[in-house]
Amino acid sequence: MDNFKVADLNLAEAGRRLIDWAESRMPVMMALRAQHQEQQSLQGMRIAGCLHVTKETAVLVRTLRAAGAEVSWSGCNPLSTNDEVAAALAAEGTSIYAWHGMNVEEFYWCIERTLDFKPTLTLDDGADLIFTVHAKHPELAPGIYGGTEETTTGVHRLRAMGADGKLLYPVIAVNDAETKWDFDNVYGTGQSTLDGILRATSVLLAGKNFVVAGYGHCGKGVATRAKGMGANIVVTEVKATAALKATLEGMRVMPMDQAAASGDIFVTATVMKDVIVGRHFDQLKSGAIVCNTGHYDVDITLGDLVARAAQKRRIRDNCEEYTLKDGRRVYVLAQGRLVNLAAAEGHPSEVMDMSFANQFLSLVRLSREGRSLTHQVHDIDPAQDQDVARLKLQTMGLGIDTLTPEQVKYASDYSAGT
Repeated sequence: MDNFKVADLNLAEAGRRLIDWAESRMPVMMALRAQHQEQQSLQGMRIAGCLHVTKETAVLVRTLRAAGAEVSWSGCNPLSTNDEVAAALAAEGTSIYAWHGMNVEEFYWCIERTLDFKPTLTLDDGADLIFTVHAKHPELAPGIYGGTEETTTGVHRLRAMGADGKLLYPVIAVNDAETKWDFDNVYGTGQSTLDGILRATSVLLAGKNFVVAGYGHCGKGVATRAKGMGANIVVTEVKATAALKATLEGMRVMPMDQAAASGDIFVTATVMKDVIVGRHFDQLKSGAIVCNTGHYDVDITLGDLVARAAQKRRIRDNCEEYTLKDGRRVYVLAQGRLVNLAAAEGHPSEVMDMSFANQFLSLVRLSREGRSLTHQVHDIDPAQDQDVARLKLQTMGLGIDTLTPEQVKYASDYSAGT
């Protein structure tokens, strides 16, 4: 009982069914498990992970253990843990500290527990684990071969640490893999965010003015799918090229100060603080729905809404109604945290199949090469990206062409002319 803390171990059987379902939709991970279980590629490694505890994550954990690693795990968001899955992992012998609804103090306590067994590798979604090592346990860093990071924000911050010479071990930017960024972020976030909104509200999307803050990969995925369901899309941006892309893809673009008055549903996808603040709440129409699909809960400044509210009540799961002093009602989903994970189940298994394949292969690489890598953020090998995509296509029964030797030569023949 000392090596895990979950909500209820009696939920394990239900969790196993969920994990089994995910495994049936993640053929790339299952192929890697079979290969690396035979090779015992991670034998002797101790892996501390801080990542959403979903059924797909459990497939990754099972694969890491099958490859020979010891694993200790925590959730990377207080509201994203599936208690059934956490119980199943604990029952299978995984050291795991995660439960849905933990407070911030408990969140960091769980991270601390994953470091008790002095990991040799770390795996992150948001970099909270890496930051904890650097801020509170730098003495562990010499024993760590390297780490991985799966979020855009985490990678940005870790690159800044590397540039300042403050990164204590190498990190591989799994987020920046093409087979992660262009699939998980776009198709995964797009579908799961709408899933979370619908589960929390059951509203009709068709005809709604749907405001998406941020038109990166995640925001584009959300906007495209909401548009496909008949919503009128408005995009707010700070980056000119992103705003131009949104415009040419049929979205209306305007500042949030302008969008606030007409929006019916607002989704933030920036992981930048103060995207929706007091002056925007002052403009919202009664009945407006506000939610976030960025990793941290900073986009929506809820303190400004609380200051304007006369009453707050829970309407349904993950949906809270704020009645403002002037009588308007504003609905906040999932307490401003990740709506796709807190109010739904996160990304579909099929896209996480590729993201977690990159996580797994990156950890195998670090176990072999980590000692020789500089203390910077490193990209994954482009060949790995293509291998993961190729394997995914094979599992889908699809094939692609191959360049002939003559075509390969032609591609780099600068004397060929026109």
